Parts: sequence; C-alpha cells; structure tokens
Amino acid sequence: MPAVRTLLLALLLAGPLPAGRLFAQTPPAADETVATAPVEVDGEVLFNVRGTSSFPAADRARAIRQRIIAAAADPSVPLLSVAAVDRDGVVRIVAGERLLVTVVDADGALEGLSRNNLATAHLMRIRQAIADYRSARSAAALSRSSTRTAVATALFAIAVGALFWFWRWFDGFLRRRVQARIHSVGIQSFEVMRAERIRGALQSALFVIRAVAYLAIALIFAGFVLAQWPATRSASRNLSGIMMDPLLTMGRGFVANIPRLVFLVVLVVVVRISLRLVRLFFEAVGRGSVSLSGFDAEWAQPTYKIVRVAVIAFGLIVAYPYIPGSQTEAFKGVSLFIGIVFSLGSSSAIANVIAGYMMTYRRAFKIGDRVKIGDAVGDVIQMRLQVTHLRSFKNEEIVIPNSQILGGEVLNYSSLARERGLILHTEVAIGYDTPWRQVEAMLLAAGARTPALGTQPPAFVQVKRLGDFAITYELNVPCGEVQAMNATYTALHHNILDVFNEHGVQIMVPAYEGDPPVPKIVPPEQWYVAPAPSAPPQAPPRAPAA
Repeated sequence: MPAVRTLLLALLLAGPLPAGRLFAQTPPAADETVATAPVEVDGEVLFNVRGTSSFPAADRARAIRQRIIAAAADPSVPLLSVAAVDRDGVVRIVAGERLLVTVVDADGALEGLSRNNLATAHLMRIRQAIADYRSARSAAALSRSSTRTAVATALFAIAVGALFWFWRWFDGFLRRRVQARIHSVGIQSFEVMRAERIRGALQSALFVIRAVAYLAIALIFAGFVLAQWPATRSASRNLSGIMMDPLLTMGRGFVANIPRLVFLVVLVVVVRISLRLVRLFFEAVGRGSVSLSGFDAEWAQPTYKIVRVAVIAFGLIVAYPYIPGSQTEAFKGVSLFIGIVFSLGSSSAIANVIAGYMMTYRRAFKIGDRVKIGDAVGDVIQMRLQVTHLRSFKNEEIVIPNSQILGGEVLNYSSLARERGLILHTEVAIGYDTPWRQVEAMLLAAGARTPALGTQPPAFVQVKRLGDFAITYELNVPCGEVQAMNATYTALHHNILDVFNEHGVQIMVPAYEGDPPVPKIVPPEQWYVAPAPSAPPQAPPRAPAA
C-alpha cells in the first residue's frame, strides 16, 4: 500500500499524465459528499484538499503540509521563489525546485473556481504561512514568547491564590450570615425538607461553581501559554475544542430535552414529597398517634418500606419514557442485562425478603423475645429483610435466613409470658417405695425456695409415667423473668437436690438395677465440703425421714 501511494503521489505531482485522468473533471453531484482534509501549519488552516480512494484526502494534506514546513524551515529558500506554474493542464505551486502543491481542475470544481484562480489563492496562503513560520521562530519572537509565558504564569499563580482566599472568605460569610437563617421546609407539622438537606445542597452547588472557576482559569492559562509557542499553537486551539465540544454537545442535548427534563424534575419532587408524607404517616402510626383498626403499630415500619418501594417503582415506570436516551438500543440492552442479572442472582435474596415481611405480619416474634429456631435459642436483637439476628445465652450472635425461619418451627418463650406467664418444668424419677404425696410436697417446697419465680399460674406437679423401676414426676413452676430462665432452672435444680437430701429420698437414675444397701443421698454435713463456699448462717434443718 505505501508503494501504491508513493506511485500515485509521483503521478499526481510530477507525472506526464493529464490531471483529468487522476481526478474527475466534473463537479460532484448535489447529494454527493466529497471527503476533504485541511492543510495546517502551526495550527492555521491554509486550505482544504480532496483525495481519491487510493490516496485519501488526509494523506494528501499531510504530504503537502510536510513539504511546506520543509520549505519554510530551509532559510536558503527565498519567499519570492514560491510561485505557481501552469503546465500540461496542471498548476504546480513550487518553491524554487521544490514541488509544494498540485492543483487540478477537480480541485477547482470542488471550490467552484478555475484551477488557476484556486492556485493563486493557495499561493498567497502558502507565502503567508512560510513568512509567519519563519517570523514565529525568530530570536525576537521566541524572547517575546518566553516573557509572555513568565508573566502569564505569575498572573495564574496570583489568580489561583486570590480565588482560594475569596472562597475561604465566602465560606465563612455563608456560615455566619446565610446558613444560620436556613430553616426546615414543612407543611404544618409535617417536615418536608430538613435544614441539613438544604445546607448540603447549597454546599454542593458552591463546590461545583468553585470547581468550574478553577477549571476555567486553568484552561485560559494553558490556552494562552500554548498559543505563544509555534510548536504548541495547534494544541492551544485543540485544547478549547477538547473542553468545549463535549459541553456544546451536552448543551444542545440539554436544550433539546428541556421539556422531558422539566417533567422529570417535577416527578422527582412529587415522588419525594409523597415519600416524605408516607413516612411521616407511618411514623405516627408506629408511635400510636394515629390508630388503624386491625393494624398493629409494629407493622408500621415494614409496611412503610413496602409502600416506599411501590411509590418508587411507580415513579420509575412513569419516568422511563421521558429519560433521554431511553429509546436507544444501548439503553434497552443495558436494562435487559441488569434485569437478567437481577433475576438470576437474587432468587434466594428475594425469597428471604418476602419471608421477612411475612414473618412481620405473622407476628411470630419481635425484638427482645426469647425464641428457639431449630437448634438455636436466644433473644431476638435485630430483624432485617433477609436475616434475623439472635443473641445466645453465651453472648453469641446467630444469623438465621428468614426463608429458613418461615419454613421451620419457631418456639417463642416471651409472647404468651407477658400476659399468662411462662411455665418452667423439670423431671425427677423416684422409686415406688417413696409416697407420691411426699414427693409432690418436696417438689413444691423446692419450687417455693427458688427466687425470681412468678405467681401465675401456680406451681403444680404432674405424674408423667409409671416406669419399670421408678415413677417420673414433673415439677411445673411459673417463670418471673423469661430472660433469666436459665438461672432460674439452675436454682430450681439446686433446691430439688437440697430438699430431697434433707428428707433422705434418693433420686433414681436411668441405669437402675437394684436397691443399694444405703440410699444414694448427700448428708447435710457434706453439703459444703471444699472447695464449695462456706455454709449459710442458718442451714435448713434436716427433716425426719418419712
């Protein structure tokens, strides 16, 4: 390909073939667009040239630019030696023996001029470009560029320092004068927007203005400095284009979508106010200020979350057609991809969320209740949409998925204990040779000795079974504090052991084989053998054996 381009360039610039065979002589049709490329020297566009399918316009413009710069950089080439020569139906612009540009009829037809008139215009631009090129690189010009760059740098530093000082002063002024006067926006007792939100929005707006100011100063400085030097003069012009072109594009898009954006802004305001009012309403329901028939105050917070999701979803559905670019294929593809990822990766999460809401409305338990879920026993410390947190007796945190709770059995120790009390129960096996009335009396006496027991329902003893070698009795006592049930159980068992030892009654074991010669009890004198703590001041007297 480079060889073909070189051959075509040689034929175009110096070959004997008529120019009409290289470029079409007829002008392009009205609906035909001819690709052109600019010839630039030091950032200045001299003229545009066309090309062919085998020698594109950009390559032709680049070759012409290189030849003009080479002639301008050669001090042995006089400016007056740049001339136009019309020969063989082609106008050649030369600098002495150097060929710079070839102008053919097709070039003139594209501009609506003859090739001679077009060549004359090109000649004047080339002479001026060579003169400016040499002048910009003279010692005097470079000295002026250095001076201007130094002055611009100093002014830039002063401007940045002054702007920094101004913003510090302005921030202090706002804090003293303006922010103290900002109050929350409300409708009667409903607070629509907090003062902190207004202050935050004001600070965000000031931050944007500050960033734009610093950026504008930096762009002005960079553009001016780059324009002082010939090698970077083109970059100075492109710098403004790099920053302004996106802004202009966004500006045009913003102007074109102003009606849609106004609708979206109004919709956002309406949705935010609606969410605010809904939240205030359900907060009042949760506090008990507003009562709804058949609606528990505990349902207020989860119901608010459901309503909030529904309001936001409704707002998104209404806003979707008005979002700029929502009808493009790219936007639809991204939306489809997000939907697929969400549906594939969140099935278990959605199941847990639904289970969390169902548990709330089922009132299986609430925060602070002592529950048993599966093998886990503890106090409910937090209920989330996907999981429930328990604190075990050993201060361990147990996290259980809500779907597992919904599909299993939940034992709540606290729900009925508030009104009817909780019954603690324990079993003992006593031989048939001990009267059942004595056993029941001893069990009730052990329960009476146990502190922190409730009063309702009253304690009672139930005969569970008549076994092969022993009778199984169950002592049932009310629990005063559900969270202290473990300590109550321990104290109850201690008292049962003490009472049975006091009355010389042996508690049977499952591996019973026969009556021992001496009952398996602990005499009172051994109750406090080391390392047990010392005996209390008044130990209970040992009752006579039945």
